[in-house]
Amino acid sequence: MKVSQGSLGRVFVLRLEDGDRLPDSLERFAADNDLRCAFCALLGGADAGSKMVVGPRDGRAMPPEAMLHILAGVHEIAAVGTIFPDAEGNPKLHMHAAAGREDFAAVGCVRAGVDIWKVAEVVVLELLDLDMTRRKDPETGFELLTKD
Repeated sequence: MKVSQGSLGRVFVLRLEDGDRLPDSLERFAADNDLRCAFCALLGGADAGSKMVVGPRDGRAMPPEAMLHILAGVHEIAAVGTIFPDAEGNPKLHMHAAAGREDFAAVGCVRAGVDIWKVAEVVVLELLDLDMTRRKDPETGFELLTKD
């Protein structure tokens, strides 16, 4: 287990609009606002054609082969995630979303590109004094939180 203790800083509330894309929109916001580390919670709509990573094809094969799910139709979404700098110091969002439509639900990572349908509300809590960055793990290929 890797642990870093920090404190809360600024609080932001964002309204993402039709066509804004995750993770791009939140990473750009973080860069524009000198936001190094944060916790994010999101509610809203995901547009048809949005892509979510829904698991590795084989959980034991390394590096894992990502499985993509493309949303057919507009979905309601709820998501949580974190922003931490990558090895180059750029803000990197790691966010998982639950997307539902009628009696279907998909849960996965937004890294493949989720487009907002009409609106999404995001609460962003800045995390201060943390000494962690995302660094690529050679075995999995994942960018894992690592203590500096």
